[in-house]
Amino acid sequence: MSVITQIKSNPRLKSLVHWMLIPTGESRPRLWVRWFITPFYHHRGKGAVVRYYARLDIFPFNKFSLGSKSIIEDFATINNGVGDVIIGDNCGIGIGNVIIGPVNMGNYVMLAQNIVISGLNHGYEDVTLPPRVQKVVTKQITISDNVWVGANSVITAGVTIGKHAIIGAGSVVTKNIPEYSVAVGNPAKVIKKYNFTTNNWEKT
Repeated sequence: MSVITQIKSNPRLKSLVHWMLIPTGESRPRLWVRWFITPFYHHRGKGAVVRYYARLDIFPFNKFSLGSKSIIEDFATINNGVGDVIIGDNCGIGIGNVIIGPVNMGNYVMLAQNIVISGLNHGYEDVTLPPRVQKVVTKQITISDNVWVGANSVITAGVTIGKHAIIGAGSVVTKNIPEYSVAVGNPAKVIKKYNFTTNNWEKT
């Protein structure tokens, strides 16, 4: 039995390890985790850049990967506490972005400023408890290659955005967006698709 399996199978030990990694009531790892585990444990591709004021809330019990020549700009927050965060090669994570796993991002993804991409939701069904303490529910978000997401957009849990799709600024994406399309609005709707026969972007 592996060490991780032993920890997961023992509730008291699991609780102790969790407390050692994360202060009670917080979602940010302890300082020793940020200094001595995050920089060495998780994959960071050649030429990848994490700006000084970016916040990496990265834990060793889930995956985090930053591809080659990708950049995480200042004031962005990345959190893999409830699911893996995989960022491909040549991606740009803009200023003030928030990315909460599980999120899988392809190559050459361009995120503008102040975007929220969250695979996390809190339960709310039990009205005797505040949503903050109810069970966490996660759904995978997948952003394919060459996607461009405009500023102030929100990508909700469970969404897949197809290859070379464009999300207009301020959009709220609640459903899957097909490849080679332009989607805008709240909720986001497809307004254009690329026609490979005419080689033009055409209104839908």
